[in-house]
Amino acid sequence: MKADVTNSTKDIRVGPLDLLWHLLNFFAPAAGVALTSAIFAKMCWRRELKNVAWRRLAAWSMSSCAIVLVSGLVVFGHDGKMATYGVMVSACALSMWWVGFRPRA
Repeated sequence: MKADVTNSTKDIRVGPLDLLWHLLNFFAPAAGVALTSAIFAKMCWRRELKNVAWRRLAAWSMSSCAIVLVSGLVVFGHDGKMATYGVMVSACALSMWWVGFRPRA
């Protein structure tokens, strides 16, 4: 007896709301790491970072983390790799240092 093999894939379409949720969930780790690190940096180094707004720290950190997430998606072909998250944390720390602690001329 021969098994009937049919194409059982459905026509899957992503609507605008689904696309929005996918993008928000993709960039959620970048936002979470950036916001928490900016808040903790302002709490730990009050005097050193008194002239830098926490929003500026968070914006620079979030943009660097988002760039790393997109780069990880391109390099590995899918998201959620631990290597990407490790580089994301390093990029967040480097951008926080650049905005808050780098030597100024």
